[in-house]
Amino acid sequence: MTDIKLNNTVKLFLKNIGLFPEGTIFRKLKGDGSKRNFWRIIPTQKTPCLVLMVNPPASEAEERENYSYVMIGKHLRNKGIPLPEIFGYNLEEGWVIMEDMGDMSLEKYASSTEDPVSIYKKVLESLLLLQTEGARNFDTSWCCQTRRYDYNVMRQYEADYFRDAFLCLYLGLKNEWPELEAPFNHLTEKASVADNNYLIHRDFQSRNIMVRESNIGFIDWQGSRLGPLGYDLASLVIDPYTGLSFQQRYRIYKYYLSLISEHCASLTAPFEESFLYLAIQRNLQIIGAFSYLTKKMNKIYFEAYIPAALKTLSWLLGSTQDPQLSPLLDLIDHLK
Repeated sequence: MTDIKLNNTVKLFLKNIGLFPEGTIFRKLKGDGSKRNFWRIIPTQKTPCLVLMVNPPASEAEERENYSYVMIGKHLRNKGIPLPEIFGYNLEEGWVIMEDMGDMSLEKYASSTEDPVSIYKKVLESLLLLQTEGARNFDTSWCCQTRRYDYNVMRQYEADYFRDAFLCLYLGLKNEWPELEAPFNHLTEKASVADNNYLIHRDFQSRNIMVRESNIGFIDWQGSRLGPLGYDLASLVIDPYTGLSFQQRYRIYKYYLSLISEHCASLTAPFEESFLYLAIQRNLQIIGAFSYLTKKMNKIYFEAYIPAALKTLSWLLGSTQDPQLSPLLDLIDHLK
């Protein structure tokens, strides 16, 4: 049934909450792009299942990630954001036991209904709460990567990541791309205009959003940091996993815009001004990540999503009607 080896502190914790390991089933959950392992804890008695996350802190980066997972998770849960409740953890050993959010991701839900926009509206309402209330009293020392989504992140971890992981590594093209320096700089400058004093999830896509009995929940929040309102919405609407039509994407975008307007009407104009540029930044990151995971991590199932991501990137670049991005648009149209 399982090959998990529980350490003594996990066994003791389970025993203290009335779950005896010798009578409990542990079922490994399917992973995605991370190194973390997740196990569903299925009790023999009629009590709710739990989830065990295991991420041994073999490096400083993993140690920081675990700290972020717990601290940010507790903070957002206390703010009323729909995250799983954390029941126990041990940062030195690298495990967390939390509420089980079920198996129905937004990706699965969206593909099983003719009009998924209604559930997206619930997602967006909670997203705005995360971005606004979540930013209140948020301690940036909790962040495991960068404390803020800013110009340097956009350039190094998105634009340059696309160049290095996709153009150079995945496609095996030339190593130097001087012709992309000007459009990358322009893109990053335009995206950087957005106010980055809100909280962003940073990987807000359909596989990190769960649907359970018409309620929603967010997972994989450890990369959260301060950033602009538009970034997480961009992640959601250009998400290559769901296959949303452009009409559905636009409806989702307009609904979020209405939420922003109700929250603070003066935010709508700057939001609209920067949104396409933030979406392009996110799209570059997506393609870079799929390329890296395919080539370096041997997770070749991500390769199937690259063509759709390239198509979306071309559409976004064209939608800006920004002549300074033409070299990048021409390259993408040549490759796709």
